[in-house]
Amino acid sequence: MGADLPDYYFRVRENGAAVFRIGTENRQRRIEMVEIAAVNVKNGNIKPHGEVELTKADRAAIEDWLVARQAQLAAREVDDILRTVDHLNLTTQWAQSRATDGQLDAVTDALLLAMHDLRTMLVKRKADRLGKSAD
Repeated sequence: MGADLPDYYFRVRENGAAVFRIGTENRQRRIEMVEIAAVNVKNGNIKPHGEVELTKADRAAIEDWLVARQAQLAAREVDDILRTVDHLNLTTQWAQSRATDGQLDAVTDALLLAMHDLRTMLVKRKADRLGKSAD
């Protein structure tokens, strides 16, 4: 590891992260990671770990990470949806060119229901957006 370590480490978990303060100011110059907080990405809650009192610098670093992480997750979500569009196109090509009758029987109802549900929701949300922009 390089000599320029960050002051904080964020161990990502499902709904956020465990936050550690990084230290090397000890006799052996070993990296020490002291857990100082848990952060929830969905609701923005920051909970100090145990008896730790977070400094202004701690809170600022956590809040900066939280904003960046939320932006990263939002971008990934859009990318996942765009990948789904690609997958739907590949599915259409498969159904047209390679699928057997048995394979189509196995997937048709589930695909039609999922696509109908998606289409209904997209049309409703688009109509809501158009209604708002007309007002």
